[in-house]
Amino acid sequence: MKENINKGLIAKTMDWAYGKALSGFGGVDSAYTLADSYMAEKGTLDQQIDSLIRWQTAKAAASGFTLGLGGLMTMPLTVPVNVASVIYMQIRMITAIAHMGGHDVNSDKVRSMVYICMVGNGAKELLKDIGLKVGEKLALKVAAKLTEKSMSSLAKALPIAGGVVGASFDAVTTRIVGKVAKKIFIEDKGEL
Repeated sequence: MKENINKGLIAKTMDWAYGKALSGFGGVDSAYTLADSYMAEKGTLDQQIDSLIRWQTAKAAASGFTLGLGGLMTMPLTVPVNVASVIYMQIRMITAIAHMGGHDVNSDKVRSMVYICMVGNGAKELLKDIGLKVGEKLALKVAAKLTEKSMSSLAKALPIAGGVVGASFDAVTTRIVGKVAKKIFIEDKGEL
């Protein structure tokens, strides 16, 4: 039952993110404006899209680092926020790439293809679960061997490690999703 609730929540989050990507959200430009700003840059379409992917990857990494800084203590609050924000960033990036490729991002077919691009993101949750379990076991083993003075140093380091892990996962998955979108909407354009 919990898995069905999570799938439903993710689907609703993706639908929300798609709508906000098209219209803009909280002072963030729409995917149209984002795409147009990159298409106005010098270079080929390929170079413009690579630039877009690089910058969105950097933004996702910064978000993951910031939201991961709290470590295990703040995870119940920051993980849902991080997941929603990364889904939004990635969908906005994919939609901008589709628009740059001349696709009608209001069509159901393109919307479905945008969601298919997100499948590359499915590994993220699995990796996070594995990373958390390994991290928890490692932290318990290390904590058992440390003195009280060393525990203070470890407590200070764990939040930084959480930020690094969050940044890494978000950057890697955003880059993968961007490359998949480029392949689907630009390189394989004739097959769409």
